[in-house]
Amino acid sequence: MRITPLLLLIAAVAPAKPPSSSAQPPSSLTHDFSTRGLISVSAPVFVLHHVRLIDGSGSPALADQAVLVSHGKILSVGPDAQAVIPAAATRIDATGDTVFPGIVGLHDHLYYSASIATERDDGFASGPGFYVTELPYTAPRLYLASGVTTLRTTGSVEPYTDLRIAAQINAGAMPGPKMDVSAPYLEGAPTQFAQMHPLRDADEARRMVDFWSDSGMTSFKAYMDISRAELGAAIAEAHTRHHKLTGHLCSVTWPEAISLGIDDLEHGPIFTDTEFSTTKQPDSCPTDGEQSWLHRSIDDPAVQALIHSLIQHHVAVTSTLPVFEAMAPGRPPLTRRFTDALAPAALQSYLTLRAGIPLTSPMNALLRKEMDFELAFVHAGGLLLAGPDPTGNGGVLPGFGDQREIELLVEAGFTPVQAISIATRNGASYLGQLDHIGTIAPGKDADLVLVHGDPSTHIDDIENVLTVFKNGTGFDATRLIQSVQGQVGIW
Repeated sequence: MRITPLLLLIAAVAPAKPPSSSAQPPSSLTHDFSTRGLISVSAPVFVLHHVRLIDGSGSPALADQAVLVSHGKILSVGPDAQAVIPAAATRIDATGDTVFPGIVGLHDHLYYSASIATERDDGFASGPGFYVTELPYTAPRLYLASGVTTLRTTGSVEPYTDLRIAAQINAGAMPGPKMDVSAPYLEGAPTQFAQMHPLRDADEARRMVDFWSDSGMTSFKAYMDISRAELGAAIAEAHTRHHKLTGHLCSVTWPEAISLGIDDLEHGPIFTDTEFSTTKQPDSCPTDGEQSWLHRSIDDPAVQALIHSLIQHHVAVTSTLPVFEAMAPGRPPLTRRFTDALAPAALQSYLTLRAGIPLTSPMNALLRKEMDFELAFVHAGGLLLAGPDPTGNGGVLPGFGDQREIELLVEAGFTPVQAISIATRNGASYLGQLDHIGTIAPGKDADLVLVHGDPSTHIDDIENVLTVFKNGTGFDATRLIQSVQGQVGIW
């Protein structure tokens, strides 16, 4: 059995009959893509008074601060008692609230695995292969409602739709984050996914990078069955076009990808680096997959060598802990906001697969090992990025998953302010945009998340989003979430 893709990393045996769902579809689906009724703060100049500040740099939280915003930019940040506020500024009392930078999500698809339970046949796809559902309406709203103001789509299945969404958001015609739009997957042969094109050779990989660069894509992602020759050609061409390339790999090991010049590696190594597999063959996914990491210590010299090689070659690692947590026994907590957001059929698909996860699954141990690797990688000086990856068995939703990723980074051993910095500052740094997003400082874009509570001491307060500011325009998080209820998984 070959290494299992994330969409297939689910229980081997599912109940014969899916459980019924008590969720009811909304009486009428919302069809208004505009921002109508979603903006709660539109004043050109405003100040957040008496707010707790987590600035994204990793510095400790500061109490009783004032953040002054003017025409989409942060004008000043400092103690509230010392703030000089223009007379025309709108004053927002944020007593008891916390502000932190907009999240920069680095594995934030515009699709979701809504019906995977009905697609699989003994764990593998039948027909043309696995497919996922594009979410042009619900995904951008959920991301923004959850505090994501910038994202990388990290692999596209409907590239022209993704480009149109980005253009509509940039024009102010619909709500959503700023986007680094990734091209269709650079996948080799064979592929198990109906919406992916298998590359024929290195020349086609180069042509694909050129075509999608000319079409407006700004990043690229290699996938599991790509060959070394195809990957090397794609990386070289992407760099020629001044774009970065990341990878969710399997047929190519992490050391091989590092030597080819890759910029980023997705998911962490426990589930995607095959260098320690005993059945690995060149340019082929092995049969033992993540099991090759199960009993390998993070202190192992070979693992330490991998960490140092990543850092030496300036290769980032994207943490996607939520997608693995969703496939671990007893996890994650099942919340009302999650079940309310999903379309009934999508919820039933997820509950079916969740019920089939065996208690003997090694996923909890593998999840913990991935956390330990990420902690060691950062402590050694590596650049860790963050994103949820709303795929797998359907247990991760856009936006909600970005928040859960930060919570799981805290579980991994990072402090809350460190975890927030990974999800904000680090992402901006990787994208080359730290000069205007990623931290809260004068002169930067007013991409801010206002939450009730104190995430610096209780990280789950990160879910209590009140207002998300993008370029100084404040969107009401509750209204955004209400506008998609019962529709995630449909569109």
